[in-house]
Amino acid sequence: MESRELRYFVAVAEELHFSRAAERLGMAQPPLSRAVAQLERRLGTPLLERSSRSVALTEAGAVLLREGRAALDALEAAEHRTRRAAPAPTGTPGIAIATKAGASDELLAKLLDAHAAEPGAVSVEVVLCGPGQQARLLRTGRVDVALLHPPIDDVEGFDVEALRTEGQVALLPAGHPLSSRTSLRLTDLEDLPGLPPPRYPRADGTYPEGPGPEVHDHAQLVQLVSLGRTAVVVPEVARTHLRGGVTAVPVVDAPEVTTVIAWPPHSRSLAVARLVETATRL
Repeated sequence: MESRELRYFVAVAEELHFSRAAERLGMAQPPLSRAVAQLERRLGTPLLERSSRSVALTEAGAVLLREGRAALDALEAAEHRTRRAAPAPTGTPGIAIATKAGASDELLAKLLDAHAAEPGAVSVEVVLCGPGQQARLLRTGRVDVALLHPPIDDVEGFDVEALRTEGQVALLPAGHPLSSRTSLRLTDLEDLPGLPPPRYPRADGTYPEGPGPEVHDHAQLVQLVSLGRTAVVVPEVARTHLRGGVTAVPVVDAPEVTTVIAWPPHSRSLAVARLVETATRL
């Protein structure tokens, strides 16, 4: 299979609509349909079930979507990591770390300071991203390391070291009836009138349907809570970024969240190893 064919198929499989996939790819629909049909003939099995009204994945198509995404991510990662391995003006390649904007600020600052004090430390580029985007950046090679927060974030396929574990709190508009409570349970937060849960972007940048507001980063989320547009359960460290108009209440039965430092299992970078070592020592 060619990478071009995989990109075509993945677009159709994700959109489940040939016209939308063609628009996303910047091409006409007929050649896209022909390319997918040719791929099906080559593999000897239908990948899509087509009707006049809908497109659905077959079992084989679901497998190729999963494997195709991984293959395309690997190709992109190879390009990014090769470029970053080229000597910098200082003669030593640097590394990049991804973290959610507004999350783990204190921990990251301590890590960067401790790493910079190490003999032979390389430069570290910090890539701030929206919720759920760090894993994608790590898989595609745009960064070498990421700070993730399972079970909120997906860590499948990465090597990880746990750095800290914490409980979760509910962020509520100040003055809400629940904001005066000393603790809450998850059932207390179900279907709060006028406070639909926020919608976070998927890996492809699109948002799921729903009444809640679209959220790009933590600062925006906190502002939306203060305006009475949403309520959310987040790791306890969010208390350090609160603004007026927002109250944090512990949620006693919410699962604990672990901050981990993650990297690709096949990494042979000494700089990455030293950064991880510094993080675990802290």
